[in-house]
Amino acid sequence: NNQGIIAETSDFKYSSVEDILEVAKSKNKNHFILILDGIEDPHNFGSIIRVAECLGVDGIIISKNRACPVTDTVAKISAGAIEHVKIAKVTNINTEIERLKQKNIWIYACELGGEDLESVNLSGDIAIVMGSEGKGVSALTRKLCDGVVTMQMYGKVNSLNVSVATGIVLYEIVRKNRK
Repeated sequence: NNQGIIAETSDFKYSSVEDILEVAKSKNKNHFILILDGIEDPHNFGSIIRVAECLGVDGIIISKNRACPVTDTVAKISAGAIEHVKIAKVTNINTEIERLKQKNIWIYACELGGEDLESVNLSGDIAIVMGSEGKGVSALTRKLCDGVVTMQMYGKVNSLNVSVATGIVLYEIVRKNRK
């Protein structure tokens, strides 16, 4: 039921990676970037945007292919966060990772089998790569990263929903850098 109300909206306007890099420069702080490698579920994507905004991420980089775009569902799930966090849609995630590395930004993938998240130095200019719901971070993308971090699991299940895992990883980075 629309209750007789109509709103005029426009398509979501994506930012550029340069726009994301400018956020840290304008605030005179270290870069804090999130890269999503193949997140396809709009509910996960919306939740990730929301947690990224809440934890002060400069921006999110997604691929034009094999990734959920910003849709009405994503916007709704983000609870308004899409208005406050820059999202860049790029042709090739790996090319962007190489460009970020040239700018001295450290890139870490979050995957099983990496270094313990609690023991890795995650200060300075940093980008975190989170992989798709079913496949994780692609092999080539993982290979391009400076390191792989893993959250210690204490239960019998060894995986989390990608939006939950993203929240934990981003919070750990913020926690470590606020000491």
